[in-house]
Amino acid sequence: MLLINACVLLILDFYIFFALRATKIKFPKTKIFAVLWWSYTALLLLGVFISAKYSIPLIVRSVILVGFFLTATSKLFFFLILLIDDIRRGGVWVKRLFSKKESVEDLVEDAGDPLPENPVKGISRSDFLTKAGILIGASPLIPLSWGIVSGAYDYRVRRVPLYLPHLPKAFHGMTIAQISDVHSGSFYNKTAVTGGIDMLLKEKPDVTFFTGDIVNAQASEMREYQDIFARVKSDLGVFSTLGNHDYGDYYYGKEDSPAKRKNLKDVIDVHKVMGWDLLMDEHRKIKVDGEELCIVGVQNWGTGRFPKHGDIKKALIGTEEQAVKLLLSHDPSHWRAQVLDTDVDVMFAGHTHGMQFGVRSEMLQWSPVQYIYKEWAGLYRAQENKRLYVNVGYGFLGYPGRVGILPEITVFELIKGQDPKFKA
Repeated sequence: MLLINACVLLILDFYIFFALRATKIKFPKTKIFAVLWWSYTALLLLGVFISAKYSIPLIVRSVILVGFFLTATSKLFFFLILLIDDIRRGGVWVKRLFSKKESVEDLVEDAGDPLPENPVKGISRSDFLTKAGILIGASPLIPLSWGIVSGAYDYRVRRVPLYLPHLPKAFHGMTIAQISDVHSGSFYNKTAVTGGIDMLLKEKPDVTFFTGDIVNAQASEMREYQDIFARVKSDLGVFSTLGNHDYGDYYYGKEDSPAKRKNLKDVIDVHKVMGWDLLMDEHRKIKVDGEELCIVGVQNWGTGRFPKHGDIKKALIGTEEQAVKLLLSHDPSHWRAQVLDTDVDVMFAGHTHGMQFGVRSEMLQWSPVQYIYKEWAGLYRAQENKRLYVNVGYGFLGYPGRVGILPEITVFELIKGQDPKFKA
């Protein structure tokens, strides 16, 4: 995937480079500009190739990925502005092609130059759009850079009361912590990651849930972070499930292979070594003072192109008499597609990351991801007493930072009773 993105960047580079040389701006026409432009591109693509094929220090890999992401984002914005100008110029050309008469104005407009009788008032539309494109292309650098410096590891604890009318009395007041989407292959600061786990442990939850994507693609990504996450313990257990990235599809491809099967086994073994109870289409019953609470976990199941390994019916076999069922399922789209047709009370998910960009406050919650996922962050309700909570993730993927949508540690308090905010 990274190499495909590199090819896309190269195409953008050619398009923007020759577009700049066609303008009246002098510097892009110089030899030094060409040397600087293509040297930077070559070094960046070389770094991408090395980081994709070889094992290099995480800090070096992260610098390469940060540079790649910021460069690609800026050039994409710039490309869109140039494309608008080319479409405009194409429209003028078509107009001239079918026009019987060619005016001086049309010729000049097609060339992108200001009209001869008005040379002082401004620059041509093409030059204006090019310079505007430079400014717009540079504009994302400030917030995105700040999101890398400040947002990537700015962990926040979100406290959520969870009302369950059928909750056994022994579990009233019990706390559950949830983290999701660790994506250990993206980390480059062990101290910061440890600080987040310290925050979780200070909450002393009775139970901890992890809802998938412990790696980006390979089990080896957890090598430097396994000991940190192995510290996560709870009196009544730590329960986990798999996400779409844990199956290795994004490295080994979607076809089965011995290497891919071994990688998945190694990912599963990481959970075991850390003492986490990985639920693979199965359930566990927690007992307190003779009463039971059922925790169910399924493998990844998502709509569209995402893997559909999970089997909710299999996981629920033997839970018919349980008063309350809490489900761990990575992808929130699973909720409406299958889970609402079951007697699961609450589903805990992750996956969306809140796109790592947006606004999240008590007054307003917005992210571009909401145009893809109806449920993408926080608590949702359907029917009388069915809930979904979507955690926006502990780690990050692709863009090595967060703007507005900060990494999350959720702490739930189970309360017996009806939710006053959601009356039927």
